This record gives sequence, structure tokens and C-alpha cells, in this order.
Amino acid sequence: MNDALESLLDLLALERIEQDIFRGQSRASVVPRVFGGQVAAQALVAAGRTVPADPPRADGSAPAGEARLPHSLHAYFLRPGDPGAPIVYTVDRIRDGRSFTTRRVVAVQHGQPIFHLSASFQVYEEGLEHQEPMPPAPDPLQLPTPAETLPRHAAEGLLAPDVAERLLEARAAIDLRYVDEPPYATVGEVREPRSQVWFRTQGKLDDHGEIPRPLLDICLVTYVSDMTLLDSILLAHGRGGWAVGDVVGASLDHAMWFHRPLRADEWLLYDQESPTAQAGRGLGKGRIFTADGQLAVSVIQEGVIRVPRD
Repeated sequence: MNDALESLLDLLALERIEQDIFRGQSRASVVPRVFGGQVAAQALVAAGRTVPADPPRADGSAPAGEARLPHSLHAYFLRPGDPGAPIVYTVDRIRDGRSFTTRRVVAVQHGQPIFHLSASFQVYEEGLEHQEPMPPAPDPLQLPTPAETLPRHAAEGLLAPDVAERLLEARAAIDLRYVDEPPYATVGEVREPRSQVWFRTQGKLDDHGEIPRPLLDICLVTYVSDMTLLDSILLAHGRGGWAVGDVVGASLDHAMWFHRPLRADEWLLYDQESPTAQAGRGLGKGRIFTADGQLAVSVIQEGVIRVPRD
């Protein structure tokens, strides 16, 4: 485990300041605001820490201590976060049912809400099964690492050296490898609105503080899910994104459904596409597969995508 991953895990280890109130630290990202994936992951940690393990059931349908894990989240980004200030997360215990638990989380900075999340948790149960097949993708170990590609892109003049350096620093905890060139490397080339990346953490994981391992994996995948999902929108228009300054963008809302178990320290394929862009907004859809082809997560996000005016 490298220092960057340790730092990310510390970022997720929220301080409990009241029964259902938590405080999280923040840090600078590649843009002058808090990275949306960080806020979403911290809010999910806050919600998860208020979900108790199930007591034993008389009919034996759930063992004692069975953890309820998130099966979905729906979130809105309300205001840009200040990377220089802590974030306070207040959790509302909406419902604790027989099979499902619902939580609502509001993230506040400087007295104003910056993010709102609703999450639903479910005790594991057997049910009907089917899934879409995993799309073809190359072996991740055959793809170049960010440490190899970003300096090359800077040397070729595709990225400013300071931007490449900030990207490397911001993603140092995650081994994220593009299957094809990212948008900023093919500016002016209109491509199919599809993108694939493989990712995993830079080191093996274990339980971290009060975050049990299955929840930690889900929260880390939530963190990564906001990194590249809007890429496919840019590809359809030959735009490079914030990295080259030819669009202004920000996440508006974010939804995730967690279908099957996953491990964030093992390779996951993030298959992404954009069905539409209009009215200064674009929609990104993603599917996250385990290396053995299990569909683990579905993601949908809408973002602001504006072309700067003179």
C-alpha cells in the first residue's frame, strides 16, 4: 500500500462528533474545488456507519451480525466544495425495515449544504439472477500506467506539465489505465461516445478503522466512479475537457446500483458511454465489471458541459 492510498483511506475515516454527525477532512483536487467522488464516498461512509448489523431472525433467514450493504445511492452536487475546509455530514435515519435500511446525508461547509445523498442498504438474500455480458477489453497489465502516459502527454504538448503533475498526484492512490487514449490526448478528433478504463487501488486492502471491508470496497469504487464517467461525452465532440480548457464542466447528480460483491484492490473494468448531450448538460452511463465478468455496479451521472464563450 502506497502513501497516497493510506492518505485516501484516512480521508474516508470520518470523525464522529455526535451520534449521527461526522466530520471529514478534504484536500485539493485537480480542479479548485473538492473532488465530487470524495464527497460521495465520505457521505456513503457516514451513512454506512449508522447502519447496525442485523439481529438474528426467528425463522433463520438471516444470521446474527449480518451486515447490510448499500445496494443503491442517489446524490446531487449542490455547490462547489472548499478544499481548504472540513465537511460536516449529518445523517438522517429515514427507515430501518426488515430487509432494507434507508439513510439521507447532507454535507455542509461554511453553513451551507454542498451535497445531498440518499442511500439504501439491504441484508443479503437469494434471488433471481441474470446480467449483461462483460464487453471485450484488453488485459489491464498490458496497458500503460498513468506514470507512463501522463509525462508522455506533457512531453508531446497535449497537457501542460503542471496539469499532468496534478493528475498524477490526484490519482496516485488508484491504478487507473485507459483502454484507449483519454479525451485530452485526441482533441479535435470526434470519436464514438464510449470509453473504458481498468482500475484498482495501489495496494491490498483490509478493514480500516470503523469501516468494515465490504463497505470500504464499495466506498472506494464510489470515489473512483466520478473520475472518468463524463469522458465519453467529450469524445463525441472532440473536446479535451477541463485539462485543456475547451469545456467547463461539473457533476450535477450521481446514481449507483451495487449488484454483486467486488474488491477495490482487484482489477475492475469501467465501461462507459454517453447516450445524449444537450442544453449545456451531458449524460454518462457506466457499468463496472469484475475481472471474471461479473456485473458489479451500474452508474449514471449527468454533468454540466459548457463550451466557454469568448
